[in-house]
Amino acid sequence: MSNNPYANPLSAGYAGAEQTPAVPLEGFGQQSAAPVEGLIKDTTTAKFADDVIKESRNQPVLVDFWAPWCGPCKQLTPILEKVVKAARGKVKLVKMNIDEHPSIAGQLGVQSIPAVFAFVGGRPIDGFMGALPESELKGFIDRLIQQAGGGAGEEGDPIADALAQAAEMIAAGDASNAAQLYGAILQHEPGHVAATAGLAECYLQFGDSQRAKELLDSLPADKAADPAVTALRTKMKLAEEIAKLGDPASLEQRLAANPEDHRARFDLALIAQAKGDRAGAAEHLLEIIRRDREFEDDGARRKLLEFFEVWGPTDPATKDARRKLSALLFR
Repeated sequence: MSNNPYANPLSAGYAGAEQTPAVPLEGFGQQSAAPVEGLIKDTTTAKFADDVIKESRNQPVLVDFWAPWCGPCKQLTPILEKVVKAARGKVKLVKMNIDEHPSIAGQLGVQSIPAVFAFVGGRPIDGFMGALPESELKGFIDRLIQQAGGGAGEEGDPIADALAQAAEMIAAGDASNAAQLYGAILQHEPGHVAATAGLAECYLQFGDSQRAKELLDSLPADKAADPAVTALRTKMKLAEEIAKLGDPASLEQRLAANPEDHRARFDLALIAQAKGDRAGAAEHLLEIIRRDREFEDDGARRKLLEFFEVWGPTDPATKDARRKLSALLFR
């Protein structure tokens, strides 16, 4: 039997949850200054657990979600790298191209880029969106280091270690064992916000969105704004919106069978927007405008204009789609 105080069985009873590895407690969090040349790296979906979740047990890790077409990303990244290097090992920077690896950004509820999330002890604790000046970035990182205070992996803190291990399990697709760890933490410390959000994520993976919602709703108001909670709520809202629109694969089949099925194309545009695929959403609506301006009383153009308002006038997707729209309307 494990001697880990956070390896007790979880009463939820999901299959596979009875085999939980012990959480290592000794030697955890012994930090040393990282060499400057190892502070910044690119990551992938497959390496995210090692590069971010595990590494954040040693020192805070910033994750910079970016894309090649994003102008503000090109402004932010060099300044971010400079400030991270100046911290000399107290924080690391991991960059993720969301065009090549969109799933992690989707799980965190990223709606626009650049988006930066700060991970400590295996979970996101803070973040920001948009490009910031160097002075604000330095202040953000200084606060993050102070907030971490050695707590990311601090020796003698089994809850932090259990959270980090559970987050690694989630990233590896092992929701059953992660649920057991999160549940055990909550038995020891009811209302623990990170464990609550983690267990809710497990329920989502089990297909029990109602129980996940009830778990998040049980948190007090002062914990509802925690980044892990807000990210999960965004993910749930996105899933609900997509479910109401229908199955994307079925809509694609309808469109392949009949390119004039504008309703299927319109719904695919809404799904693309809900998933953060702005270029895809715009292309679907532009194709409807190209084929039938009268569809739902010029509904495709009106919806595209709504998207422009949400995206903002300087967003690359807005600029590109507005140029294409003008070419269609004034040709």
